[in-house]
Amino acid sequence: MNPPSRGFHTHAPGFWPEATDAEWNDWRWQLRHRITSLEQAEQHLRLTPDEREGLLLTRHKLAFAITPHYFNLIEPDNPDCPIRRQVIPRAGEAVITSGEMADPCGEDSHMPVPGLVHRYPDRVLFLVTDRCASYCRYCTRSRVVSGVGEQELETDFEAVYEYLAAHTEVRDVLLSGGDALLLSDDKLRKILSRLRALPHIEFLRIGSRVPIFLPQRITPELCNMLKEFHPLWMSVHVNHPRELTTEVRDALGRLADAGIPLGNQSVLLAGVNDNPDTMRALIHRLLCCRVRPYYLYQCDLIHGSAHLRTSVAKGLEIIESLRGHTTGYAVPQYVIDAPGGGGKVPVSPGYVVYHDKEKVVLRNYEGRIFEYPEKPGDTSAVVRPEAILEY
Repeated sequence: MNPPSRGFHTHAPGFWPEATDAEWNDWRWQLRHRITSLEQAEQHLRLTPDEREGLLLTRHKLAFAITPHYFNLIEPDNPDCPIRRQVIPRAGEAVITSGEMADPCGEDSHMPVPGLVHRYPDRVLFLVTDRCASYCRYCTRSRVVSGVGEQELETDFEAVYEYLAAHTEVRDVLLSGGDALLLSDDKLRKILSRLRALPHIEFLRIGSRVPIFLPQRITPELCNMLKEFHPLWMSVHVNHPRELTTEVRDALGRLADAGIPLGNQSVLLAGVNDNPDTMRALIHRLLCCRVRPYYLYQCDLIHGSAHLRTSVAKGLEIIESLRGHTTGYAVPQYVIDAPGGGGKVPVSPGYVVYHDKEKVVLRNYEGRIFEYPEKPGDTSAVVRPEAILEY
């Protein structure tokens, strides 16, 4: 049974009226017909000088590509369209401001073999491709993704499998890139099979924007194949409620029906989702798609991202507008990926007003103050900052 239809719409065929239903629903057709050049973009959009200059930059920086499905979501005459801001380059991408880095999460320094990031004791990040269905302009791996960045991704698959076989402390593998779901079913099955053959690997995850950029890729055949490798979880990436079309809703439904738990990772972006109303609409619609809002990221300090970043204060304001005012399942954890490789650090509004060995003074979502007594005689009752580090 599909979730409620209110708020979900299809935008097909949009700019592709000549496409048949069979073509439109074929994910390979979608990839072949991506918008990839300035000339194609300006056939359909009224580009600003800033965007035009940004598109010229893509020949030397992160590539430009947008699937027909996602391109149809762009408002052609509105340069402030929140979908447009995510995928249409701007001249600001060439401006490197203070603090920005090519590798803000410090992945390269934690790569024991090419293509495998091992930063935390029991889990690893496995970069299986450098290609995506469409390219986000705030990509934290723009240095290696798309083939025109500063570096090349040269994953040594056999070396990765050998490393994992030798490191039995690893129990959790996250497939990313690029986007693992762009691989064929057979290639993806081979990777998952090799990982599942290692007895100490308990948990597999896939991080993907394909269900949003290319929902046609989420075929029944793909879902049936993924079911072979449970427990397998998936993190998707939705930033704005308009991205949740009927096609995306149905693709997410197929994944959920296959028993794959779904979480969403949003990035806080200026002019996209940096206000409480937009974020509330997004998280409510995600729940209707059986996706739990998981993380809200502060935008990484990637080169040329200043025009898309917001203040941390804005992120705290949004979280405070949600906590206590909507379903607990709907409230994501706001995190900053500590620059240089420090991992994800949760950032929350100040709900603990005071804490000593006798009591904790708390502020609730209404601003009311409450006291909770500490356990008598517990000498460990002190205030200390904690960082829960996860991929």
